[in-house]
Amino acid sequence: MSSLRTNGSLLEVEDLRVAFAAGGREVRAVDGVSYKVDAGSTLAIIGESGSGKTVGCRAIMGLLPAGAAISGSARLRGTELIGLSDAALRKHRGSDMAMVFQDPARSLNPTMRVGAQITEAIRTHRKVSRSEAHVQAVELLRLVRIPAADRRFYEYPHQLSGGMRQRVVIAMALACRPKLLIADEATTALDVTTQAQIMELLLELQQELDMALIFISHDLGLAASYADEVIVMYAGKIVEQAPAKRLFGAGGTVKMRYTRALLDAIPHLERPAHTELPVVSGRPPDPTMLPPGCSFAPRCPSAADDCRTTAPGLIEHAQSHRWACWHPCENGGAA
Repeated sequence: MSSLRTNGSLLEVEDLRVAFAAGGREVRAVDGVSYKVDAGSTLAIIGESGSGKTVGCRAIMGLLPAGAAISGSARLRGTELIGLSDAALRKHRGSDMAMVFQDPARSLNPTMRVGAQITEAIRTHRKVSRSEAHVQAVELLRLVRIPAADRRFYEYPHQLSGGMRQRVVIAMALACRPKLLIADEATTALDVTTQAQIMELLLELQQELDMALIFISHDLGLAASYADEVIVMYAGKIVEQAPAKRLFGAGGTVKMRYTRALLDAIPHLERPAHTELPVVSGRPPDPTMLPPGCSFAPRCPSAADDCRTTAPGLIEHAQSHRWACWHPCENGGAA
């Protein structure tokens, strides 16, 4: 595999590995992940729960517990993040990179007015007066399209809808205009209409602030609609990576059978009423007892003997398209 190093990249991740000790065994939550994100671009990291997508991003942010064993490289604008002290990482969190989490109710303090929480985020990273922080906080509420921002500044989280709370969390993340924003399942707890509004908002803000966006999701439909580049993860590894147009455009060329299974599981309106929804059969593997070959082989209806004995490498088989599968889909289809 050729090196992913590119001088123009905002974030360069190479051979990132994260392991935890559990019951005397090693859990390889992230196992040799490499990718890059350019300024102003949108990367979708897709996979089921436990695939390693969130752990990998938390490792970059320095938000994993002390017991995590982290190796590899993650360079943000040329600065190596892996191995930095917490004090050094705090200088980058907020100002250079920020993260929005899945549940806004857990990200906000229910006993504090939302305006006070935003001003706290501002004053943590900037030397400004309370009055100036107030002005900036109201501007941020307007930036994330919250109506009557002056009034909402004084409200508590429970007085806002789920969509409004998520907008407040985004406002906090944008307090210092970071160059990289990681949205971890930021729309999962929202209804479909609000989900679309939040994604459109994130893309609008990305354009306004010239910000790179990584969004973590299990939803390939979101990736098809909003991403420039897509990474599909399974059992801690990248199993397919390509531009979104290559995977989902006219004549899409999905190759990895796990990616195909995720695509097939997306509900379609043209399906007959009351038909069962397709699902990815089986369960994700136990990270402490991974099979010797392809980790997806026990769930793959097309698995052959070589799949069960030897793990396929992630190789660039076509321009800008990497996949790890011995028997890839033909013409993007299930066959």
